[in-house]
Amino acid sequence: MNNLKGKTAVITGGNSGVGAATALLFAKSGANIVISARRQAALEEVAEKIKAEGGNVLTVPTDISKDEDCKNLMKAAMDAFGRIDILVNNAGVLDTGLAPVDKFDDVETQKVISINQIGTMQCIRAALQYMTEGASIVNVASVAGVNGGGGAAYVSTKAAIIGITKHTALLLADKYIRCNAVCPGTIVTPMTMNMKPEALDMRMMGAMSKHADLKIKPCMADDVANIIGFFASDDSKALTGQVVVSDFGASL
Repeated sequence: MNNLKGKTAVITGGNSGVGAATALLFAKSGANIVISARRQAALEEVAEKIKAEGGNVLTVPTDISKDEDCKNLMKAAMDAFGRIDILVNNAGVLDTGLAPVDKFDDVETQKVISINQIGTMQCIRAALQYMTEGASIVNVASVAGVNGGGGAAYVSTKAAIIGITKHTALLLADKYIRCNAVCPGTIVTPMTMNMKPEALDMRMMGAMSKHADLKIKPCMADDVANIIGFFASDDSKALTGQVVVSDFGASL
């Protein structure tokens, strides 16, 4: 499959989970890959796998909560490959313990917002300085932003990403630059698996069960990467402003 041949993709949070799976898929599809995260060592591990598949990859340590880092990331991509065709906004963090709206921590909430919401917006703004007709932006939101099932801080940011997806699509439709969102449900990644059960708010967990059929299997990183790949490719060139929940129907 070479439907991304010759294109350049910037993927935030490319050090593990969905970001790493997407980077490997895109490399196999012929794209030049730029992966970012805060930890260089983790990025290099993914880069070695991409190189082993014969792919071209650049690693750029980035804290997307810092606007200057976002600008530097896009400039590095342009300096290396001369174009940005795809931006995958995947980097994000969870709040501790799924704290509901009557218990959220102000300091932690500001951190989650600065990374998940503002970081996504800053990356879009920086990438649009270089994107041209046919480019595709794919935002990784969450089913939590659709149905409210999660900690208040996390839910608020993922709902915001859905909103900015539609805003960006509306703004750029006449430029034929697309923006779509993938909303994974329960997903097996290092970030979700590292949550401590004893820290979880049981009242919030009970409320979330209204939207979760636990008999249905969770998503894996590759499942989400395949959807991102579709949105990134020209196969979906008529789609923009779309929000797709990927959870095998568990939240229906």
